[in-house]
Amino acid sequence: MRNKLLLAGVLSGSLCLMAAAEPTDPALTKLALTPAPAPAGQLLKKGDRLAICGDSITEQKKYSRLMEDYLTACQPQLQIAVRQLGWGGERASDFLTRMTNDCLRFKPTIATTSYGMNDHGYQPYQDSIGAAYRSNMQAVVKAFKAHGVRVVVGSPGTIAKIPWWEAGKYKIDDLNDNLGQLRNIDVELARQEKVGFADVYTPMLRGGEAARQQYGEKYELNGNDGIHPEWAGHAVMAYAYLKALGVSGEIATFNLDWPANKLAVSAGHKLLSARPGEFEIRSWRYPFCAGAPAGLAADWYPTLGHYELTNSDNIASGMALVPFNEKLNRFMLTVKNAPAGNYRVAWGDQSKVFTGERLAQGVNLAAEFALNPFSERFARIDAAVAAKQDFETRQIKALFRRPGDKLTMAQITAHTEKVLADTERERAALAAVIRHAYAPVTYTLKITAE
Repeated sequence: MRNKLLLAGVLSGSLCLMAAAEPTDPALTKLALTPAPAPAGQLLKKGDRLAICGDSITEQKKYSRLMEDYLTACQPQLQIAVRQLGWGGERASDFLTRMTNDCLRFKPTIATTSYGMNDHGYQPYQDSIGAAYRSNMQAVVKAFKAHGVRVVVGSPGTIAKIPWWEAGKYKIDDLNDNLGQLRNIDVELARQEKVGFADVYTPMLRGGEAARQQYGEKYELNGNDGIHPEWAGHAVMAYAYLKALGVSGEIATFNLDWPANKLAVSAGHKLLSARPGEFEIRSWRYPFCAGAPAGLAADWYPTLGHYELTNSDNIASGMALVPFNEKLNRFMLTVKNAPAGNYRVAWGDQSKVFTGERLAQGVNLAAEFALNPFSERFARIDAAVAAKQDFETRQIKALFRRPGDKLTMAQITAHTEKVLADTERERAALAAVIRHAYAPVTYTLKITAE
């Protein structure tokens, strides 16, 4: 029962953990964080090819999966093609070396970067670290721009444990202040180069501290090694990048005039039939779903309720640390001119009671209903996305190279050309599975006076 109550509170936004600390709270960092530039509207364009680039945190294929899930199901009208290009242990300089072979050859139109964790060297900040990072990241941005690629520079996140190989040498605050310095460099670079910026550092720092205060020290937003986030941390990261891309969080708007029994639905949805208080709707735009129904393979997508919200290996828990539902996941139902005090809203096979006053103000169904008519289909989309992104890692790390051989980049490029067509056919087949998994969902929305 406690888990259900916590879950309801998180999804409805009643646990406002983001308010626990401001970015410059001395309890979190002694570093002054440069204000992040606001997104300049929606950066994504219809038909964009998005490259998600980064180190081992990107290669975990979690925040990148959540981003592709969101763009596929919640923003299908944009028709975004996504390619995950993470590489464990990578620094910005390493990506610069391979970006032509592994990224630019696919002609992305927009890219996100996630570097700094390895660049900071797991030590206190030094001017030489900042200078090298600035130079390499600027070179990456300029290379993208030279090829007509729009860029969102992602800041590094934070760490929660000293790596075992540096144990006893430094303090956590010293390392996070180093990462914060690199974040500030990213802000300056984004302004200088007139590109986008995704602030991963601030919500990870604030969210990690707030969650520990709420749930205790065992809550590991940054993962059990303190570096590689659990699902909750990746939900925070996905939020940061989607927000930076400027996506619209207006998924659905349903306005019901109760006396007239007339329901108006927004673009991406179609009213198929209407009876008193009962409406059959077909939707092409999904709400973002935090978990799969019980019984659906949990290795596809975390099964809702499989973990307590106090466990950081939980997407819904991470969504509560940022205004994910408020900013990115608005599936709104408004009921006007309803005379009764309370109404039961049934969405598929789930129901919940709201006051007439609350319905008149508008209810975010995506936040209120953990399970909904889209949950199973959303999990199947994620399964297909996971399979494709797994292959994308194998494509660049194994198939584009001959494992065990020490090859020059020229040799790697020559080998890539030989295997490119075959590997792209395999990837295309996996991308087709995603398209097949996505389909409009038909369901019933019922409102009954109590």
